[in-house]
Amino acid sequence: MWVVTAAQMRERDRWAIEEVGLPGLVLMENAGRQVAALARRLLDEGGAGKKAWIFAGKGNNGGDGLVAARYLARAGVQVETFLLAREGELRGDAAANLQICRQLGLPLVELHSSADLAALAPRRAGVDLIIDALLGTGIRGPVQGFLAEVISFINEGGSPVLAIDLPSGLEADTGVCPGPVVKATDTVTLDLPKWGLCLYPGADRVGRLWVADIGMPPGAPLPEPGVFLTTPRELTDLQTARPPESHKGSWGRVLVVAGSQGMAGAAVLAARGALRSGAGLVTVASPAGVQPTVAAHLAEAMTYPLPQTPAGGLGRAAEDELLPLLEWASVLALGPGLGREGETQELVCSLLPRLKMPVVIDADGLTALVGRTEFLRRVPGPVVITPHPGEMARLCGITPEEVQANRLALARQKAAEWQVTLVLKGARTIIAAPDGRAAINPTGNPGLATGGTGDVLTGIIAGLLGQGLPPFTAAVAGAFLHGAAGDLAAREMGEAGLLAGDVALYLPAAWQALKEGIDLLPFLEELP
Repeated sequence: MWVVTAAQMRERDRWAIEEVGLPGLVLMENAGRQVAALARRLLDEGGAGKKAWIFAGKGNNGGDGLVAARYLARAGVQVETFLLAREGELRGDAAANLQICRQLGLPLVELHSSADLAALAPRRAGVDLIIDALLGTGIRGPVQGFLAEVISFINEGGSPVLAIDLPSGLEADTGVCPGPVVKATDTVTLDLPKWGLCLYPGADRVGRLWVADIGMPPGAPLPEPGVFLTTPRELTDLQTARPPESHKGSWGRVLVVAGSQGMAGAAVLAARGALRSGAGLVTVASPAGVQPTVAAHLAEAMTYPLPQTPAGGLGRAAEDELLPLLEWASVLALGPGLGREGETQELVCSLLPRLKMPVVIDADGLTALVGRTEFLRRVPGPVVITPHPGEMARLCGITPEEVQANRLALARQKAAEWQVTLVLKGARTIIAAPDGRAAINPTGNPGLATGGTGDVLTGIIAGLLGQGLPPFTAAVAGAFLHGAAGDLAAREMGEAGLLAGDVALYLPAAWQALKEGIDLLPFLEELP
């Protein structure tokens, strides 16, 4: 599902109005009608006799709210609209809809002061739904003054809140909440979702996200390369049946180079991720001291002991023994639990220019590249890297807070600069391709914030690469299935006790749910 910036949405509107000739009043009518239809659905039994308050600003968002008020009143909803503007401040289509509401005698009250809000407070306990039509996509910086008071009033009222397009106060392009932001229980976004609805911390203010068709004509401009929110629609390539004549060699040979003294589990988890993703053959190459532990936990994988350093990691002596394994492999997973010894980092940098097959680099493999990211461009084959925010910060020479402040833009920038597919992990993982394409992953839950889940993801992506998926597709699908497996596991056992091994265990169930069309995104729905 495409997601857009505020500027890209304005261009779609401009194209429809100026080039196609569709009046803006029609788009506003369609938007308001969709808002009202959803509001009635949320109110149950069509909303007749229920009480709804609409807080409307002076822009087009407020105009959408005024249209919704008309449709709700016609359906028997006791609707009152509170206008945070004087009548002469509205322009264009919003002003036209205000005039229609006045002609129909709908209840309209102007709010201008704290005293006006205080007068409303005794009445808000009986409100069944509040509709936020205050601000649209144009907001930049923190909301201040009386408008900030109104947002606090809405949040403190205890009524369900339906936000139009995005919760007021949320920055549309970043998901940043620089000041007070409406805490919606539902948000109906118009035409296409905006970036900020899909990115944290803003995503936490959205509630359930409804995507409303407002009659945008076919052919409306979309950015190229663009950004999308991953849904099953983007993963149709994964939903085909395997040919009956296929064999284990048909589904990839994954080599996992991972593990060190005290970190055997990372190698095991990465291998399990690869196996559960459908890889045909998996070999784990690890230091000789941890190989028996790895083998004891992986009946389905082959293991290979490599020369180790005195501290139990891999050093340059392992390089010659790795070369025939690299010839065997169709994809390499490099880094989980590998250790941070200087020799290990030298080994990583020495191997990279030799790799003609796809490679997924994670964890200590990324640590080896801090201060020398130029090695990423020296890899002959496709590269996928999977940093968490701390690793990304070290690679970029900035703080984790700076990484988190604008995850999407940073991931796209560095994917292009380093010529890699970049998987920036975290809540709403970002996947960015070197050509500018990007995806926001909507699956997953806080239970995944536990040791080893990233190792499983590395294995999943490697397994999908081994099955022939292009790097960006494998990374997008891997992140989606990884999060979905965590969601399915959490439904059964809760989030708090979730283990990385549970994610690998539930991966086939996530894959099957995807193939069977089972809803894996309960917070997202499209309105026709």
